[in-house]
Amino acid sequence: MSSRLTFFSDTLTRQLYSSDASLYQELPAAVTFPENQDDFREIVARARQENLPITMRAAGTSLAGQTTGDGIIADISRFMHHILDIDPQKRTARVQPGVIRDQLNRAAGKHGLLFGPDTSTTDRCMLGGMIANNSCGSYSIKYGTTREHVLELDVVLSDGSSATFKPLSEAELKEKMQLQTLEGRIYREMYQLLTDNRDLILENYPHPDVKRRNTGYALDRLCEMHPITPGGRPFNLCELLSGSEGTLAMISEAVVRLEPVEKHKLLLIPQFASLQEALRSTVDAVAFDPAAVELIDNFILDATKGNIEQRRNRFFLEGEPMALLIIEFQGDDMDELRDRARRLMEKLIAEKKGYAHSLMEKPEEMARVWNLRKAGLGLLMGHLADSNSPEFVDDTAVRVEDLPDYIAEFKQILDKYGTQSVYYAHASVGELHLRPILDIKTQEGLDKMKAIAEEVAELVKKYRGSLSGEHGDGRLRSHLIEKMVGPDVMRLLRRVKQIWDPDHILNRGKIIDPDPMDTDLRYSPAYQEIEVDTVFKWRTEKGFGPAVELCNGAGVCRKKTESGGTMCPSYMATLDEKDSTRGRANVFRQVFSGQQQNAFTSEEIKEALSLCLSCKACKSECPANVDMAKLKAEFTHGWHREKGIPLASRFFGNAALVYPLAGLFAPIVNFLNGLGPVKGVYQQLLNIHPDRKLPDFAQQTFMRWYRKHGEQTNGLPHGTIRPAG
Repeated sequence: MSSRLTFFSDTLTRQLYSSDASLYQELPAAVTFPENQDDFREIVARARQENLPITMRAAGTSLAGQTTGDGIIADISRFMHHILDIDPQKRTARVQPGVIRDQLNRAAGKHGLLFGPDTSTTDRCMLGGMIANNSCGSYSIKYGTTREHVLELDVVLSDGSSATFKPLSEAELKEKMQLQTLEGRIYREMYQLLTDNRDLILENYPHPDVKRRNTGYALDRLCEMHPITPGGRPFNLCELLSGSEGTLAMISEAVVRLEPVEKHKLLLIPQFASLQEALRSTVDAVAFDPAAVELIDNFILDATKGNIEQRRNRFFLEGEPMALLIIEFQGDDMDELRDRARRLMEKLIAEKKGYAHSLMEKPEEMARVWNLRKAGLGLLMGHLADSNSPEFVDDTAVRVEDLPDYIAEFKQILDKYGTQSVYYAHASVGELHLRPILDIKTQEGLDKMKAIAEEVAELVKKYRGSLSGEHGDGRLRSHLIEKMVGPDVMRLLRRVKQIWDPDHILNRGKIIDPDPMDTDLRYSPAYQEIEVDTVFKWRTEKGFGPAVELCNGAGVCRKKTESGGTMCPSYMATLDEKDSTRGRANVFRQVFSGQQQNAFTSEEIKEALSLCLSCKACKSECPANVDMAKLKAEFTHGWHREKGIPLASRFFGNAALVYPLAGLFAPIVNFLNGLGPVKGVYQQLLNIHPDRKLPDFAQQTFMRWYRKHGEQTNGLPHGTIRPAG
């Protein structure tokens, strides 16, 4: 078939898109970069023709493997990143799915508005991914989840047809149900499924007081709507698509609700000698109507010591707390915020909860505290190798009043298996990101991971919580959904998939019919450790292999220029995954693990490094401390050792030897350097692009000039430059 789209199936591109920020690694068949709904339809046609699943991908920061797959990866980040409209009166924005959350808020901020959900990845995560995962972030106690902010979605369905989902009156719903299209079938059969099974669904889903609940498809949310529940909010299938992980439809545009920016903010930061003390204090804090209550434990705080950027953000710490809370208050009246914060602080002090309590109002100081908090996941994943701190029970959520008891029982499970965990994140809504310390490169560690996952699922069910609060089910947790909701509701979830995507071409194996959680792991007992001869000693990283494995996929290197910072300048210029630190690290790991010493002749690594400036920005800004400049130096040395040193490298390494000769004939050399044929020779021999303007040679060297004019500097202070004339 003729195609406007390009489908890339070369080894390098497939390696770049084989993993995200999760445990998983799976080579896709092809990667493509759509620009609009017509491209989506072409992708559907190609997928059906070749019997391949389609996985939509934005920033690729998913932690449960939602954006990995063996079919077609459709990356919307390169072209579909436009804000189409902001309506300040209606407080809405129409966006394409590749719009970055902070990009939207910079534009909305000009109107005094913001998009409320605030993940730790807001400088690179995209609205399409936030909708697909139903992301939440630090302020969910105030703003809720992404689902509550999605008003309308333009999508392409599994048969290639288009549809727009939005709130419907009962009359509009009946009209939709009359359509003789896939959209009409969806409305008819979803309505029937919900009316027939409303009580079953509500009885078996997580407790409605659990604010973050992403278990399976959001049928419980649809049951709250009119006419399923008379008098409920208008029927809107956007709430089902939010959190559906790209398994039901392909999103091309979204209309989202914006919120007014609060005038004032302040932080209260109590520091604790124990985790349980911090958890009990969370219950107290929630009663004072905060905008956020975030927990950070000692593992994260220790990890900040080894990061150049985050060491500067430890200024507010007193001693070595085992845990701390970041409690933010927002509002229009600063005096009222101060009063609330002081009353909470006095309560904590009176009850001897916490040994230090800091109030903070300066915007620059508060920004540094939140910068440290947002770096938490990346810091942790760099401090503890992925294989030693896998995310698999990292997203459980219970009612906030149940959190202290739930964590106590969670720790008992870990004690049973002889391990411990990292605790951090969204305490205000009963969700902590829990990272047990296990080495899944060993069979014992992998077996423990699977056993702990099963027992934690039982524990979450005991508290009627959600196995996923915001990271989604993906490849990681989908096999446990039936344990959480029971076989009868699981049959309903399978029916939902059958209604929307009867041929299972959309993100196959996520939520419904997943592979076992231990297949296609990035690290496992089958992983081949990297053992090669190197020039650098790699003492800090404890070897070249661990240095290659530092990248965790968090994607901080995918920031755009306007987000600030320096990493990664080549990605900022091209928006190509190949030119990001993460992309390069992924290729390094896959090639060296597979080819060992022969990887030093890899064309894929050479191409991935072609635009790397060796600027060292990743060394200081990457939470995992990836040093791509050093990796590039090691690889380049190995390449030259195996392939020989090219003429261009030899020339530029010794160019100063020929410059004096060129200076003697400067006018002639400068003239020749501007000629097209000469530029062609330079391109062939020295790899200098013809458009590159070479600097002119001077007939007189600086030293000769200085000897002639040096007497003019007499009497001036050392280091002074005297103006000419």
